Amino acid sequence: MLTLSNVSAGYGGVDVVRNISMEVKSSLSIVGPNGCGKTTLLKAIANILPSRGEIEMLGKPLSGMKRREISLRIAMLSQQPNIYFAYSVFDTVMMGRYLHIKQRISDTPTKKDIEIVTRSLEAVNLLAEKDRDILKLSGGQLQRVFLARALAQEPRIILLDEPTNHLDLKCQVELIEYLQKWKKEGDRAIIGVLHDINLAICLSDHLVVMKDGEIQANGNADEIIAGGLLDQIYEMDVAEYMRVSLGRWNTNKN
Repeated sequence: MLTLSNVSAGYGGVDVVRNISMEVKSSLSIVGPNGCGKTTLLKAIANILPSRGEIEMLGKPLSGMKRREISLRIAMLSQQPNIYFAYSVFDTVMMGRYLHIKQRISDTPTKKDIEIVTRSLEAVNLLAEKDRDILKLSGGQLQRVFLARALAQEPRIILLDEPTNHLDLKCQVELIEYLQKWKKEGDRAIIGVLHDINLAICLSDHLVVMKDGEIQANGNADEIIAGGLLDQIYEMDVAEYMRVSLGRWNTNKN
């Protein structure tokens, strides 16, 4: 689906990520400490940030594709952005059809556009809220609106940049479940940047561990967790922290 070969990218002439090579066949989660380059890597994949090296999607170099062509295939879901206008839920999700509508002579949404937006709202269980003002939604509902907007774009790949931040536990789990369901319904891929390691391994069995702009491990999540590398990356006993937390739950279990 997506292949990176010796990709480097950064800001002001300084590389934040260096010589990144990896292959995404279905989905993977990227973890690592703050400032290690996770978001920078996503921006390079989305062609938001210039990069060196080669990024190929479905065997075709991104460098030879127009920005619009890339945007039709790759969607990005981030933390909740600031909202300044009182759009309806339906109109907000319809924005995901913008590039599809723009290429046509008429800028009026077609029956197909409306059907796709409707299906996207159904996929995140928000169709009943389609006429509500987005300024009146809860944080969890709002993030589901943005996920529906990404789905309406009909991408092949969804990039996640800490989309569960500021969401309560139930909303976090539901968001991951919606994404997993979307991936299973077609030839699609997800690349997720998540601070919560438990959520990261719930999203994908494939884990990429980064530190200081480079990949430290790339492979099966269970094997990486068992290997002790995360202790070095986070400079703490990650497994013991998890065991202590689980122990408290087990102690208080009825």
